[in-house]
Amino acid sequence: MKTKLKSSLLTFSILLTSVVARSQQSYTLKEAIDYAVKNHSNVKTAQLDVLNASAKVNEIKAMGLPQVNANIGYTNNLIIQRVFIPAKTFDPNAKEGDVVAAEFGVRNSGNAVASLSQLLFDGSYTLGLKAADVYKELSTKSLTQTKQQIAENVTKAYYGILVNQERLDILKLNIGRLDSLFNQTKALNQQGFVEKLDVQRLEVQKNNLSIEYKNVERLQELSYNLLKFQMGLPLTEPVAVTDKLSSVNLNEFLPENETPFQYGDRIEYSMLQTQDRLAQLDLKNQKAGYLPKVFLTSTYGYSTGRPQFGDLITKPWFNAATLGFSIQVPIFDGFAKKYKIIQSANAVQKIKENFTFLQNSIDLQVKQGQITLKNAYETLQEQKHNMDLAKEVVRVTKIKYEQGVGTNLELVNAESSYKEAQNNYFATLYNVLIAKVDLDKAKGKLFVE
Repeated sequence: MKTKLKSSLLTFSILLTSVVARSQQSYTLKEAIDYAVKNHSNVKTAQLDVLNASAKVNEIKAMGLPQVNANIGYTNNLIIQRVFIPAKTFDPNAKEGDVVAAEFGVRNSGNAVASLSQLLFDGSYTLGLKAADVYKELSTKSLTQTKQQIAENVTKAYYGILVNQERLDILKLNIGRLDSLFNQTKALNQQGFVEKLDVQRLEVQKNNLSIEYKNVERLQELSYNLLKFQMGLPLTEPVAVTDKLSSVNLNEFLPENETPFQYGDRIEYSMLQTQDRLAQLDLKNQKAGYLPKVFLTSTYGYSTGRPQFGDLITKPWFNAATLGFSIQVPIFDGFAKKYKIIQSANAVQKIKENFTFLQNSIDLQVKQGQITLKNAYETLQEQKHNMDLAKEVVRVTKIKYEQGVGTNLELVNAESSYKEAQNNYFATLYNVLIAKVDLDKAKGKLFVE
């Protein structure tokens, strides 16, 4: 009976593991970034901005196409306006100075007119078309900037998971080693070879490791939630990472392996270049306001006027048509255009100043990133050496303790130093990874479509 129960439980466990494995999606770092830059809500919002920019371009283009309108109207003159005409006009025998108040018009009138207007020349229109295309380009670069920010966030969250996983693996080994030592010491105490205090010291150390392991486990759960948030995944969806920290070649982080960069590699610099083009076009547009505008106009329609409403339907309407053009010549606007040109010229100058500031900022960020990465990398080598030394001290101290030439206190202290060295190592390792991400971002190399 017990054998069948164990077999059933084992089968159920295998099936459950299989279901979980199928439902849990695994991602490499590249796959996680690719997913995020396609599905994150910020990217979708930026994509809508690009679509709006395209619509704006078409809206401006539509201004240069023929504008056709139709109008149908009906008027009921409830009280017909009277026109005062000298009475002699109708009656030569009328007294001098007499007037006749004659109704001028009919009670019912209607009209149906179609009009066409075509822009023939407008200096602002041509510049507006160019500016619209540049504006669309700017929105596209803004989308790229959003993707780069998301790629940065996903990379940092992913590295956090890898480092925490390494910490968990090391803590498991530490707990296993300390459990074995605790059981040995406890057995020796029962045989009267060691004091109970030695057992208690190791128990405290073991409990501290267990608490730290649980804390890191909870931190890892939070790290996974952070990764899902940065990827745009629901927090309830299970995910796994497939990359390993061992696959990251830290030697590539060395300064001699750095790649050169150009200011144009930074999306912020590229966006500023586009903004400069927009400002230049705006300045030209303001100056083009002094040029005349030429329109072609044409109308065609029917109209009628009848005493009775029914006559509007039964009686014929009369057609009319016009064709002409108009020229709008700006003469004086109270110097409004003059001051608009001054403002546009100042905007151009501000962007030139922003170029200088941005270049200096990028130089500082790159230098700062290089120094931070170099310091973190060198510190990591020292921490790795310290961790190896602490591990060797634990090994030697354990041997001395087992041979009776060392104390339990020395062993506990050695274990504490080893654990501290491990924590310092992993903290520095994370700093190296983050420093590399920040340096790549400063150079514009973090994410390239």
